Amino acid sequence: MTERGTIAFIDDEPRLCEAAADWLRASGFQVATYTDPQAAVDQLDPAQADCVVTDLRMPRLDGRGVLAQLRAADPDLPVVLLSGHGDVPVAVEVMREGAYDFLEKPYVAEHLVAVLDRAVEARRMRRQLRAPEWSIAAAARLEARLAGASPAIEGFREAVRQLADLPVDVLLRGEPGVGKEHLARALHDFGRRARRPFVVIDCTPRPEAAFEAELFGHERGFVAGTTAVRIGKLEHANGGTVFLDGVEGLSPALQARLLRALQDRAIERIGSNAPRPVDLRVIAASHADLPALVAAGAFRADLYHRLSAVDLAVPPLRARREDIGLLYTRFLREGAERLGRPVPPLLDADLRLLALQDWPGNAAELRAAAERHLLGLRLPGAAPEAPAPSLPERVARYEAEVIDEALRLAGGRVAEAAEALGVPRRTLAEKIAKYGLRVE
Repeated sequence: MTERGTIAFIDDEPRLCEAAADWLRASGFQVATYTDPQAAVDQLDPAQADCVVTDLRMPRLDGRGVLAQLRAADPDLPVVLLSGHGDVPVAVEVMREGAYDFLEKPYVAEHLVAVLDRAVEARRMRRQLRAPEWSIAAAARLEARLAGASPAIEGFREAVRQLADLPVDVLLRGEPGVGKEHLARALHDFGRRARRPFVVIDCTPRPEAAFEAELFGHERGFVAGTTAVRIGKLEHANGGTVFLDGVEGLSPALQARLLRALQDRAIERIGSNAPRPVDLRVIAASHADLPALVAAGAFRADLYHRLSAVDLAVPPLRARREDIGLLYTRFLREGAERLGRPVPPLLDADLRLLALQDWPGNAAELRAAAERHLLGLRLPGAAPEAPAPSLPERVARYEAEVIDEALRLAGGRVAEAAEALGVPRRTLAEKIAKYGLRVE
């Protein structure tokens, strides 16, 4: 079992402390127990703890007092309260004072483990946010990897900086072709798992027995036609990252097996009862409406919540048109390098034309269009090929671009644009009509 976190458990009943410690240690936590709440506060080093669990009603110092002293020492340390039924109103008040969560006694052990997993993830995330800034070189590499000028792309670069090293699973949502796998690879490559495998698993529905063997592997002789042990993809990815592409395609049975593997961070090969610990970071991608599938009973709610600790929506290209020209230029250069061809020239008007299109296939469609252009086919959306323009036509095209830019900077105010260009307003109006420019 992989390390799940360090827990301090405080209760004045020794038997409750002992039972909780046994369960939590079996679940993979390191546990220190205290039956004297004041001694616990005095001895506890907040820097060494990921979460504190404390009973609410205790002699001399109750859970409310424990919370107050621990928050004074470290405001980021999660504190979970255990309370009897009659103490629930008080527990709600203590939540307002900064407690992370509370459980009503008698609590379900699995529920406590789930709460602690979330608290530990939150604790580690806050620690990461206080880590030293990235180096200038690393920031430059990230900007080159996730290129774009839109607020969405800058948000994803910031997400990679914050999440790359955190042991937290991620759900990426978005239309096909928006670059979910590209973002997942950045989360892997810029974190401490970069030297370990990045394993892509296509979750498209297919025969369940074969898919199960692909995911979990099998022992010798347990799959017809095989004579050797097979290591599954989840086991192969140990220490690295698993990318579940189209996770909504998993069958109910495989959803259940995957959930168990994620909860335990261990897998069992087909034909074996021995769990094999795996250290995985899981990034799932979906273009479906998973909450709607959960509501319809087509996708497990507990698996959805497990995968979506961090939920990132990747917008389509039509929602970030300022990135289209930059991406198209990059795809042209990459294709030219691969095919040994010169990069064809692009005018500002060409890039504006590209940005006006919706690109329903998103980045995948844009890349294909750039490669067609590189192979000598016409620019997407352009008029059929015509003879090279004459000098007057080139001058007129340049003049139209200058006027269009002046109008944009003037917010569509013709008089202001005319003054900036040094021409009479009537002359500018005639040229606007001549070139068919829009005034907004």
